Amino acid sequence: MSSAVVLAQATEQINLNKGLAMIGYGLGAIGPGIGVGIIFAAVINGTARQPEAEGKLRGIAFSTFVLTEVLALIGLVLYFIASA
Repeated sequence: MSSAVVLAQATEQINLNKGLAMIGYGLGAIGPGIGVGIIFAAVINGTARQPEAEGKLRGIAFSTFVLTEVLALIGLVLYFIASA
């Protein structure tokens, strides 16, 4: 009887944080991925409509790309904090 109690106590100590953190980061990376696609699709459309504004559009695109990718990096850091 005592071995069953020890076995039941051992199964209660399973840590799900690593798996849940991995799923959370995967879901959190979807938003920045879609955002980057929208940003560069807008740059391509803008360049096709007005080719002389390509340099200005590219500068705006890379600055917004960096802001969007910061969200993914924050999610990556939070993943490592949660799985530690």
